[in-house]
Amino acid sequence: MKFENFESGKWVEQRQYKSFSPVMINKEWSWEEPKINTLLERASRALAELDAFTLIVPDVDLFISLHITKEAQASSQIEGTQTEMDEAVLDKELVTPEKRNDWQEVQNYVLALNNAIQDLESLPLSNRLLKNTHATLMQGVRGKNKCPGELRRSQNWIGGSSLADAAFIPPHFEELPDLMSDLETFWHNEHVNVPELVRIAISHYQFETIHPFLDGNGRVGRLMITLYLVSKGLLRKPSLYLSDFFERNRGNYYDALTRVRLSNDLIHWVSFFLSAIIETAGKGKQTFEEILKLRHEMDTLILGYGKRAENAQILLNYLYSKPFISVKMATSILNVSHPTASSLIKRLTEDGVLHEQTGYQRNKLFFFNRYLSLFID
Repeated sequence: MKFENFESGKWVEQRQYKSFSPVMINKEWSWEEPKINTLLERASRALAELDAFTLIVPDVDLFISLHITKEAQASSQIEGTQTEMDEAVLDKELVTPEKRNDWQEVQNYVLALNNAIQDLESLPLSNRLLKNTHATLMQGVRGKNKCPGELRRSQNWIGGSSLADAAFIPPHFEELPDLMSDLETFWHNEHVNVPELVRIAISHYQFETIHPFLDGNGRVGRLMITLYLVSKGLLRKPSLYLSDFFERNRGNYYDALTRVRLSNDLIHWVSFFLSAIIETAGKGKQTFEEILKLRHEMDTLILGYGKRAENAQILLNYLYSKPFISVKMATSILNVSHPTASSLIKRLTEDGVLHEQTGYQRNKLFFFNRYLSLFID
């Protein structure tokens, strides 16, 4: 199937509305548009360069957790949550009660992605894995009563308050088994020659068009991108937070998906997707470069801490995965007395490593702002 000849699907008359039935995608794909080739080459190179940093950066897993949190925060923000990065890294009891629901949605995303990445070590990317991921994503938050982990058995819609004024109505639920089976087969079909980045671009469009769950489709569909890249070996670690690009270009993101359905313009969507890979991978590479620079500076600094250097290093390693700390937390992490932990945090504060942001007299929180700022636009 050539992009230029693509027909996205048809509208099917239901009782009181028309739903959109997308065509199957498990087929050979080609294109004449030269721009796709150029973008594909640049995107593949950018992704490979980003992935190389997971081999270059020592103890890279210390830093991957914040990449995952950034992806979770941005993806959830697209769906309307108000949690910012400096809140997303906090423990639940430190989040104000009125913000905990949004915070929990971000944490569910983090947990869902971590669990799915672990599952990929023994399972292929599959509808089963996506269902399990959806169940984790929906537990205890908005959508918890909308059949978590199960394909929908009723009609949903996008935009508007009902089917009568919906902006888009996905396929009837009776079509879902065949459509989702076709999607899964496409991921693993070695008999069709389709570059992996084009394959996941088409797959993301298809998933969002199918909208297989009653809620959470946007987050699962974006999470699926990371899982696909990891499962195919394009990324060793989930170091690409693509949702940040989609959030900053939200209108263009939705418009690009809509143009495929309404105008068959797959070229525009794939171009947009590859551009997102190029920019985000480049930004991720820059983040890793800044991490290496910061880590070298911190390692040099604590060499002058004498006997406290070892404990300072332990705290820094903790802060790379969770960039805030209190004296009480440091006491537990280091297994030292309160005065000893307090003295070390005071030194790190005086040296500009930590910054106290609460203004409290007691239970103060100290943030590793220079590190956290690398993940805040």
